[in-house]
Amino acid sequence: MAGLIDQIEPLKQTALAELKAAPDPAALEQTKGAWLGANGKFTALMKQLGMLSKAEKPAAGKLINAAKVELEAALAERRSELELKAALPKEPTDFTLPGRRRALGKLHPLTQVTEDIVRAFRKLGFAVADGPEIEDEYHCFDALNTPADHPARDTQDTFYLASGSEDNSPSPGGEGRGEGGRKSLLLRTHTSSVQIRVMKSQPPPVRIIVPGRVYRRDNADATHNPTFQQIEGLYVDKGVTVGDLKGTVEFVFKELLGRDVKIRFRPHYFSYTEPSFEIDFSNALVKKLGKDWLEIAGCGMVHPQVFENVGYDPEVWTGWAFGFGIERIAMIRYGINDIRLFYENDVRFLKQF
Repeated sequence: MAGLIDQIEPLKQTALAELKAAPDPAALEQTKGAWLGANGKFTALMKQLGMLSKAEKPAAGKLINAAKVELEAALAERRSELELKAALPKEPTDFTLPGRRRALGKLHPLTQVTEDIVRAFRKLGFAVADGPEIEDEYHCFDALNTPADHPARDTQDTFYLASGSEDNSPSPGGEGRGEGGRKSLLLRTHTSSVQIRVMKSQPPPVRIIVPGRVYRRDNADATHNPTFQQIEGLYVDKGVTVGDLKGTVEFVFKELLGRDVKIRFRPHYFSYTEPSFEIDFSNALVKKLGKDWLEIAGCGMVHPQVFENVGYDPEVWTGWAFGFGIERIAMIRYGINDIRLFYENDVRFLKQF
């Protein structure tokens, strides 16, 4: 027994030295096989236990197993060292170099234009209002003095979601359907519905703008899309005139399209304003298109019937409203000739702005 025990420690030390000296994973595996494999030296040592007496075997086996555990630990440690070494870069790393920065995204061009419009109106003291995109006929049409036979209320022009008989159930804004008596729900065709909601919720004066998405049954082409962005403005106070309207419009469009902008009003008809106007503008961009004037928005003084519908006294209060498409402003500003580009999400297009 003494001869066998005397072999264990020298063999272990030699094995440890060879395992620690293995230069790469392949050499390490080869060393492992030489010592701990089926024909390894420690395996052979275990086989010699059969030559010992029954009383000697436990002590000798304990020593061999302890040495084997130590070798396996050294094997695992060296394997980890070699794996870490293999993972390190082959060339020296300069840790003083700047890191790789992630490319930052940009605001969508329509968002940029919307923020510019809002910024211009805020300079004049306007607040931003919002409302539901799913509306009822009362807020979208009836309260705005739009008659039942108006073309905008036809199913070929408007996306209706549901309809039914008259009742007094709550509308999306929490008001009873007894107003106007209509139960039909639709995707709003303009943000003017928010004007009604704001005026019914607070007394005058009112000075708001309403940016948001609207929906109409248009076939998509270079200048039309079934959904687009619109911004509406409303100013109600005592003594408000068309002069206030024109001054505000002129200021806002100069802010958006340059100081050389000129504005003109042409008579028009809208059911919710009286008098009503179309707004044309002219500047260097319009001249490049070979035109003198370009239509850009609609406006007018708030119709007295609309004031009566929301509980304002038209003998005391006057006001104006106007609205325009944000895509149209963006197309003019950036020289874009197809509205569909804003919605295709082509990064090659969007990253230009």
